[in-house]
Amino acid sequence: MFTSLSLGAIGVKVDGLAQGLALAAKHGFGGYHFSIGEAHQLGAPRVIQLAQEAGVRLSAFGFPLNFRADDATFEKDLQALPALARTAADLGVHRTATWITPASAELSYADNLAQHASRLQPAASILAEHDIRLGLEYVGPKTSREGKKHEFVHAMDEMSELCDAVGDNCGYLLDAWHWYTAHEDASHLQRLSPDQVVDVHVNDAPDRPVDEQIDNQRCLPGETGVIDIDTFLGSLKQIGYDGPVMVEPFSQAVRDMSADDACAATGASLRGVWTHAGLA
Repeated sequence: MFTSLSLGAIGVKVDGLAQGLALAAKHGFGGYHFSIGEAHQLGAPRVIQLAQEAGVRLSAFGFPLNFRADDATFEKDLQALPALARTAADLGVHRTATWITPASAELSYADNLAQHASRLQPAASILAEHDIRLGLEYVGPKTSREGKKHEFVHAMDEMSELCDAVGDNCGYLLDAWHWYTAHEDASHLQRLSPDQVVDVHVNDAPDRPVDEQIDNQRCLPGETGVIDIDTFLGSLKQIGYDGPVMVEPFSQAVRDMSADDACAATGASLRGVWTHAGLA
């Protein structure tokens, strides 16, 4: 495993890839989560040069397809995907990920599963041609499903069904927050193989009952100790996961910081839990 910085996940905006890589290097991150659209515009040779100059590896890119959109938008994004996937492969990056809405006001579980599969299967097939894996993130909090008529995927076991429906190169984006709010434990992680895990997020939670947690109210990892990060990271190490781990705190306090201070605080929090979990 290695640490990685995602500026979007901490609410930091920069002028471009070079500035983002510089912040990752300055604050001790081993990797950087990046925009494949920007990388494609710059061209693979230039992006590789920037990463090498910074001494930071390119970790993963955000899934560049709006699969929740109308048919016309979806088809346009799907047509653009092969070129983006080729750029990612040229960069040596083979991980992308997105999240799954955990409930619907209209679609039953079965209909929602079929709709997701119909949208994600063709995209996964294109990615597979370039040896790229697609990670799907379930959203665990009970509060994220309240008020909706139909529940959908919101735990690891259910996500397994969706991954199977999408394709062999589809796996998990595992987030400590969702693992915790889904009432999961080490056994859920330890039964996975490393190739099933595409990307990993860590964070912490306010001190309130687990079923009252609200998805966009989180903390930096290790800030409160509510989430058992030691077990989460230790279990991933045990199964042999060797990919990136990034911080996604959804913290207003972090968003209010300068870019440099936000990256410093994020890096310090990640190093802290990394050491405490015995990964340093």
